[in-house]
Amino acid sequence: MKRIKGFIGILLILALMLTAACSSAEVESTSGEGGSDVTFDGGSSVISIISGSENAELEPILERFAEEENVRIEITYKGSLDIMRMLGQEDIPYDVVWPASSLWLSVGDTNHRVKHAESVSVTPVVFGIKQSLAEELGFVGREVSVNDILTAIRDGKLKFCMTSATQSNSGASAYIGFLYALLGNPEVITMNDLQNEGLRTDVKELLSGVDRSSGSSDWLKDMFLEGDYDAMVNYECLIIQANRELEERGDETLYVVYPYDGLSLADSPLGYVEKGDDEKEELFLKLQEYLLSDEIQNEIQKTGRRSGYTGISEENRNVFRTDWGLQPDRVLSPIRMPASDVLFECLNLYQTDFKKPSLNVYCLDYSGSMSGSGNAQLVEAMEQLLIQENAKNNFLQASENEVNILIPFNGGVINTYTAVGNGSELEALYDEVASQDVGGGTDMYAAAMQGLYMLSYYDLSQYTPAIILLTDGLSGGSIADFKDVYEELGYEVPVFSIMFGDADETQLEELAEYTNARVFDGRENLTEAFRSVKGYN
Repeated sequence: MKRIKGFIGILLILALMLTAACSSAEVESTSGEGGSDVTFDGGSSVISIISGSENAELEPILERFAEEENVRIEITYKGSLDIMRMLGQEDIPYDVVWPASSLWLSVGDTNHRVKHAESVSVTPVVFGIKQSLAEELGFVGREVSVNDILTAIRDGKLKFCMTSATQSNSGASAYIGFLYALLGNPEVITMNDLQNEGLRTDVKELLSGVDRSSGSSDWLKDMFLEGDYDAMVNYECLIIQANRELEERGDETLYVVYPYDGLSLADSPLGYVEKGDDEKEELFLKLQEYLLSDEIQNEIQKTGRRSGYTGISEENRNVFRTDWGLQPDRVLSPIRMPASDVLFECLNLYQTDFKKPSLNVYCLDYSGSMSGSGNAQLVEAMEQLLIQENAKNNFLQASENEVNILIPFNGGVINTYTAVGNGSELEALYDEVASQDVGGGTDMYAAAMQGLYMLSYYDLSQYTPAIILLTDGLSGGSIADFKDVYEELGYEVPVFSIMFGDADETQLEELAEYTNARVFDGRENLTEAFRSVKGYN
């Protein structure tokens, strides 16, 4: 494995820091089911919605409805696959479901409790590639296939950001589109198709081009805008949003490429969860009628979403700018999604065989304040990730080449443990989590810097690396020392933080902003927070 340049500098700074340690933006909610991320308080009647994150830009429209109808609207944002899993539970703690695609309703709602589902908008999943790079690749002004994109990746000319296929609809839809195209567009994907060695080789090479991953389409867009990346796979409407911001600040915009042989669509269905409440159902139908009205459909189209599969209104043609590669007159023909058992096998193969392996560094707080329930919750959360039978339930299982590093810390680094693959080493890592003693102070920077040092031994281009930091207290140590070590590493590694107990939100946000990462709130449901952050890698 390749050692990253700057190792000596890292070692010196780390040694100084460890000697000292031994001697002495709004937090995103990942609350448990039923907690809301956004509330519009218009009255006593309440309607709760669980929605994909891509609908966040439609909040002003929903807020207006709440005011006009004197209704309180509570919105919780989750990935479409989370929504699918929730639909299979005995209790669905929401009145309305709004995933990105009807696929997740049909697969998840096996008890047929969702009714009145109607598509609110349509948006294809596309590539947004820097204009100059798209021109260099010869993608401008012509139809582009998935194989054209694969060739660019093989030639080392293209890397891209994409949401996880096992956590977000845009990633799952793009991935299924890739499979269809690479199989030569069969009528439907079968289990036998997935055993095709040529397919396995091609899809691994294609996914080797993924630079950064995310569990949320909307956050992927924000991450892209904060970083320096060549391209991203995302909804057409979110590429339009990104281009508006890029143009406003004078940066190079993205050129939209529609992979014609693997184009997938999100049809944004809004459905009502039947619970025998006639008044609530009537309120839902009023909301749905409002969203589907000509006036609001026109307003939704202004955000870059289409109201159908063929064309857009003349009034909104300026939204779908052809100089950005957008094709307002394109007839959108969705690919046929596989049967549910084949779909789940596709997702399992993505997680365990096809995607670029993860390199996870877990920096876990074992300071005295974690004693009791805090430590118990930490052990339970890690059990869901490291014990593969549990991880499989959420499509978070490890691949045979994945690397997991555990760094327990208090006032300094306690120890380090490494497991490669998805077998006994990983189970043994869980044993270390469960048996670690609790006590002492808190220095998360010491652990994060140790993680950077350990990452310096790997060729990070072959992994999607991340440091996942949990702490429940105000940390000692210095972020300035961390920044020095980070710069020496010379590679962008996101430091995702999970806030727990009385952790200092300011310190965690500073780390997240510096490394183009994100803070998750684990105070209400630590297990859910760990699952969410793992979905970003």
